[in-house]
Formats: sequence, C-alpha cells, structure tokens
Amino acid sequence: MASMFKLDNLYRFFMRAYPVKSYGGTPPNTPLRKELSRCRVALITTAGLYLPEQKPYDDRIIGGDCSYREIPNAIETHGLALGHRSKAFDASGTESDINLVLPLDRFRELENAGKIGSLNDRHFSFMGSITKPKRLIEETAPEVGQMLKADGVDVAFLTPV
Repeated sequence: MASMFKLDNLYRFFMRAYPVKSYGGTPPNTPLRKELSRCRVALITTAGLYLPEQKPYDDRIIGGDCSYREIPNAIETHGLALGHRSKAFDASGTESDINLVLPLDRFRELENAGKIGSLNDRHFSFMGSITKPKRLIEETAPEVGQMLKADGVDVAFLTPV
C-alpha cells in the first residue's frame, strides 16, 4: 500500500473521504475444530489476479468489478497477471513476488512440510477497491463460499489488497 503522503492530493482526499461500509453484527467466524496439519486450505486474494487466458477484470464498472477468477492450484505463480486497478496500490513488490498477494508457493512449502493437510485444487481472486460491494456481498462471495464448502475446504486464507 502506498503511503498517504506519497499520493497526490486527489487520492489523499479520496482515501480520507472513502465511504467505509459497516454491516453490523458479529463477523462470520467458524472455530477451527481440527489440527491445521489435517486441514484443506484455499487461498483468496483481492489483488485482481487472473490467468492470461481468462477475461481481465473490467475497470469500467462504476463501483468495481465484483466478479472472481478461479486460480488452479497447479498454476505456476509467475504466470498470473495482476489486474488491480487502484492507483493507491503500489504494485512494485507484487511484480517482483506474486506471493505477497497470493502466497501459493509458500503454502505449497507448508503442505510439503506437513504443516497443513492439503491445498485445495482451486483458489480465488477478486478485485480490490470495490466501492459498491452489494453484488459482492450478496452474490459472488457467497457463490465462492459454496464452492469452497463443496470442495471440503476447512480454512480459507485471505490476502486483502
């Protein structure tokens, strides 16, 4: 994330006036009931990653593109494209190591070391900087949640960008 002081005045104003949504209630949480070394893990990022053959995120959608992309577990991480659109996002670190926003290579190491049970066959990427998240909250995020449940995922590791 770029420092506020490095942003031009327009983006500084936007970040200060950003309409943060509050949905009240207790955040959804499911206590982990088994050891992590026996858990199936999926990764979720909001870095707007996609495969070269997938449709890029649409930056013309006012309020943000609430769609998602499936990322196969077998992918070589250097083959992923970065589609995050926020000018407040400093992509230089991500461009040198995609694991900053989708730590798939690190989780493969954890799986090989027996620290986690297994990685899911697919992971998911959303676009960050969604200023109108209604569709994300009501449609696409629950859809991904159902897919993860059907896959038998015990733990979802989110890297918000």
